[in-house]
Amino acid sequence: HRLATVIDIDPALHDQPSPCAGFTLVELQKHVLGWLGFFAAALTNPSATTPRPDPDAFTLPEGERASTIVEDCAATIGAAIRADAASSMVTMSSSKMSGDGVLAMALGEYIIHGWDLATATGQTYDAPEAAVGPAHEFLLGMVAPEYRGPESGFFDFEVEVPADASPLHKLLGFAGRDPNWQR
Repeated sequence: HRLATVIDIDPALHDQPSPCAGFTLVELQKHVLGWLGFFAAALTNPSATTPRPDPDAFTLPEGERASTIVEDCAATIGAAIRADAASSMVTMSSSKMSGDGVLAMALGEYIIHGWDLATATGQTYDAPEAAVGPAHEFLLGMVAPEYRGPESGFFDFEVEVPADASPLHKLLGFAGRDPNWQR
């Protein structure tokens, strides 16, 4: 729900840069919404008996608010959690992963991108430590060196943060973000 508070972008800012390398604000918004719909579909139908939406083909419908889509997907994911999606094996694209892994991946994705959007639009963003820890732990086990750098498409190179940095800043640094980024 914190993501919903930062996802609606003033059209005057659409072409502005974001802390997520290579993404303008509107491109990042589209990425976030496309993948959020994908995660919601995957967790709702773990065995993939129906086609998954193509996250790269997402476009915000005319007149629709991005925050409404986020809230709708959050409700869908919440229902999937209550239906025990965390203990299922979830078909993502061509491979399966544990439902709790999918949830941790999505959590990391939306904490990091929520911060990206808030920071680039001059808003504050505070993720709960109880969510940051599991997301960071999951990503620590998933992000191999070959997934880093501009050619990988996943994470930029890690940014060093002070040892006493907040858990959110440690996660951001791990994800290749400078916690002090400014537009």
